[in-house]
Amino acid sequence: MTTETALQDDVRAMVEALNAAMAPLHPPEFQFQMTAEEMDGADCTVFIVRDETGAPVGMGCLKQHNAKTGEVKRMWAAPEQRGKGIGASVLAAIIAKAESLGLSELVLETGTSAAFAPAWHLYERAGFAPCGVVLDYPSSDHNRFYRKVLSA
Repeated sequence: MTTETALQDDVRAMVEALNAAMAPLHPPEFQFQMTAEEMDGADCTVFIVRDETGAPVGMGCLKQHNAKTGEVKRMWAAPEQRGKGIGASVLAAIIAKAESLGLSELVLETGTSAAFAPAWHLYERAGFAPCGVVLDYPSSDHNRFYRKVLSA
């Protein structure tokens, strides 16, 4: 796994695949996707997992909101790669980076449909706990929120 720019054609394609997979799961007004350009901001660190051929098969992004709070964004593993620990390794890298930045908490927003159950389990295994609305997200039946207090 490496930190890379999201402004690469193969990473952009992975972002598009993630967007396409999320589109049917809840209404567009409750989808809070970041573009590759947003992911390439100075406040973001993008983690990419590549297979033995160099193709990207997983990603995640840490967005730093302020001196205290970071957000987990754009977690994704290619469907054929799921179950291989990619999500857990990306999430561990995001947590480690947040701690190295001295952040005291990580938050995230995810969906509420059953399709998100594997993500909920991933976050909960990593020490995230369900919580109320975070940052400036709206409260809705389509969004679920998590928080993890960091040891930094």
